[in-house]
Amino acid sequence: MGKYLLLKHYRGAPAAVNDVPMEKWAPEEIAAHIQYMNDFAARLEKSGEFVDGQALAPEGTFVRYDGEGRPPVTDGPFAETKDLIAGWMIIDVDSYERALELAGELSAAPGAGGKPIHEWLEVRPFLHMPPTVTE
Repeated sequence: MGKYLLLKHYRGAPAAVNDVPMEKWAPEEIAAHIQYMNDFAARLEKSGEFVDGQALAPEGTFVRYDGEGRPPVTDGPFAETKDLIAGWMIIDVDSYERALELAGELSAAPGAGGKPIHEWLEVRPFLHMPPTVTE
């Protein structure tokens, strides 16, 4: 089994087919989208492939250590994840191909007009550290 992170982006990926920003959706379209996501996660829980997932609030801050006794530095001249990442899901599947299959299905979540978004999702495998060898 391999763990993969499925990232939903606000921007930074190629445009979705149904590329209407969520803030322009009707309340029932948002509810249908959230229900699709919840149903998808519930199905993967039953199959043992769901690990975790969350939608992210739009607010957030970058923080950096700036030296002993100094307050942390916040924000900066760079793109912030709050502007880029809408949410994520972690799956634990038998193969990379299965991860792609599930990401493709998740991409079909409904959006404006109740039509599938066909959004691009980023699929990232978890980094596996080599085993510790002891003699």
